[in-house]
Amino acid sequence: MTRLLLFDIDNTLLNTGGAGGYAMTLALREMFGVEDGFAKVEFSGRTDLYIFSEGLRQHGIAAGHEAHIDEFLQRYYVHLRRTLHERDGYLMPGFPQLLEELSKRDGVRTGLATGNFSEAAWMKVEHYGISQYFSGGVFGEESLDRSEMVRVGIERLAAGVTPDDILIIGDTPHDITSALDNGATAVGVATGNYSVEQLRDSGAQMVFEDFADWRGTSAMLSGEV
Repeated sequence: MTRLLLFDIDNTLLNTGGAGGYAMTLALREMFGVEDGFAKVEFSGRTDLYIFSEGLRQHGIAAGHEAHIDEFLQRYYVHLRRTLHERDGYLMPGFPQLLEELSKRDGVRTGLATGNFSEAAWMKVEHYGISQYFSGGVFGEESLDRSEMVRVGIERLAAGVTPDDILIIGDTPHDITSALDNGATAVGVATGNYSVEQLRDSGAQMVFEDFADWRGTSAMLSGEV
């Protein structure tokens, strides 16, 4: 049996102390002179492409994300490299121990299913010392819609894995629905802005308060129990 575990990043694996959102805000301000340009945009569980596109729309910036994405990413990544060092972030409970334990289990593969733009995703997991546990993933530039993004990731990463053995792990209802929309197993963890009850009500088949019991979590995610 092969089991594929795809992890969200922000508020699931780690918390950057707002480094990503602040870096995006600085990039948008440099380009268009808007202050706090993403203040009214929902970040939680959304792809970065959606967040960027919605920020442009709310401020009446013409031509859409296609016209502006390259410059935005260049500026965003410059700021993110700095803000990751400036903000007091941390790994969520149970990490990196859970990832290390999963890496020792035969038939278990771990990847990323994150709304972050790809280079930002790798910056974050490298900064917090866990990049070696992920061989690949699917990222926020691949779709405005998280469910569509996850579909792309499953096609890319899940060859030979049955749907029941594909686990999408995240902290928001959007993570949960992106799994269910693709026939995968939805795993919720209440280390972000949503409670165990809210994640369960969203349809999660497995829900954790956190992953502090990393040994028990590893056994459950691996299908041992």
